[in-house]
Amino acid sequence: MDWYLVLKWLHILSSTVLFGTGIGTAFQMVWAMRTGRVETVHSVASGVVVADWVFTTPAGIVQPGTGLALVFLGGWGWDASWLIVTYAAYGLAFVCWAPVVRLQIRIRDLAREAMDNGDPLPDEARRLYRLWFALGWPAFGALVGVFWLMVAKPTLW
Repeated sequence: MDWYLVLKWLHILSSTVLFGTGIGTAFQMVWAMRTGRVETVHSVASGVVVADWVFTTPAGIVQPGTGLALVFLGGWGWDASWLIVTYAAYGLAFVCWAPVVRLQIRIRDLAREAMDNGDPLPDEARRLYRLWFALGWPAFGALVGVFWLMVAKPTLW
């Protein structure tokens, strides 16, 4: 069995799940928040939280594991410039994603409270959403950059 190809397939598959789930759940959350309807926000935010635990978290764990194994099996130096930038970009994506998960949970909970009380979506949920939205852009850009680095493997210095 060619372990390099198996790991490469797992790496590509998990990157697809990570990126696809991220962009898909982001779209859904933006769409739901645009409605301002408490029931919609609660339902979508609940699904987004579950998707992060079921898809994004495992893919985010598989990515560095398979990536480091591929570096080893592929004979790359751990300190290749494109890899160092990849580590930093992936780290940036993680640093943005970790608080996003907490924000999604809080938005979900605020929508649930408002729904139970018959209230409109609270201003705090909208404020948290704006922060959630702002954190999504650097994470998205970082992962797009990682994709480019994985394909191009440029010598950066």
